[in-house]
Amino acid sequence: MKRVLVTGGAGYIGSHVVKTLGEKGYEIITYDNLSSGHEWAVLHGRLIKGDLADKDLLDKVFEEFAPDAVMHFAASIQVGESVREPLLYYRNNTANTLNLLETVSRHGINNFIFSSTAAVYGIPGRVPVEEDAPLAPINPYGSSKAVVEQMLRDLQFSKNFKYISLRYFNVAGADRDARIGQAYKESTHLITRALKTAKGEFQKLQIFGTDYSTPDGTCIRDYIHVDDLAEAHILALRYLLEGGDSDVFNCGYGHGYSVREVVDMAKRVTAKDFIVGEAQRREGDPPILVADSSKIKQKLNWRPQYDDLQYIVKTAWEWEKRLGPGSAPFS
Repeated sequence: MKRVLVTGGAGYIGSHVVKTLGEKGYEIITYDNLSSGHEWAVLHGRLIKGDLADKDLLDKVFEEFAPDAVMHFAASIQVGESVREPLLYYRNNTANTLNLLETVSRHGINNFIFSSTAAVYGIPGRVPVEEDAPLAPINPYGSSKAVVEQMLRDLQFSKNFKYISLRYFNVAGADRDARIGQAYKESTHLITRALKTAKGEFQKLQIFGTDYSTPDGTCIRDYIHVDDLAEAHILALRYLLEGGDSDVFNCGYGHGYSVREVVDMAKRVTAKDFIVGEAQRREGDPPILVADSSKIKQKLNWRPQYDDLQYIVKTAWEWEKRLGPGSAPFS
């Protein structure tokens, strides 16, 4: 049985990957400081509460657990916050990843899977975006991830070290049985904001920009269900464990939906006609951001199962209805 250490495994995406790892029989330790993750979200394996800044604890965990691979999700992810607090993002996303990689190197761990983002592309010159597009992030969040990708590229040439970097597009949805899902204190994700508005937690949902060069004037994004993304991680893990080379893959469906289309679907799924307001564009929002996902399909044989906006929103809504006070699910 292969052992996998998952940093940030109590968070939204990490917990879905831990769930999938557990269902497939891997031995798991989740390492999470619970700043934005939740103990109840870890459905398999053991949880250790710890920070990536704590090098002594990291060493102890690696020594005792001796993982065959590391999956790294722990990060700050709010773009707006990264603009207001850039050093926080370089400390948590970049410096703490350096701590982790130093630990990985000391303990001779050779398989590493990194949770990256489409934000490394900035405003791409061509859509759908291919993995060889220039990295030109336009905010500290994207920059903090791009620096880590450079560290990984450099490390592979100095050590017997292999990595996979998965660049996520817009991750959404929830576990099909509504056991886990998004539970951020201040979520900025469109689908989650729309559903919380339908629940009455917000008075109205704001659309930022209605004058883009798109069919209905609003931004178009590539939404990927979190369970399909979790499966991509399992395939990446198997690929590395079987001797595959380091690589980078986009994770998206290769087509997108506009903000208005997502809002209309949220109203249809919830049967709630909530109020929608319009506001000015947010600086740096590309009109269209869609992945070219052909590479991961060809090299890892990734076959997404949930490429359906209605299913994505429906699973997110079933989860959202379970959330109680303090972003915890009702028992």
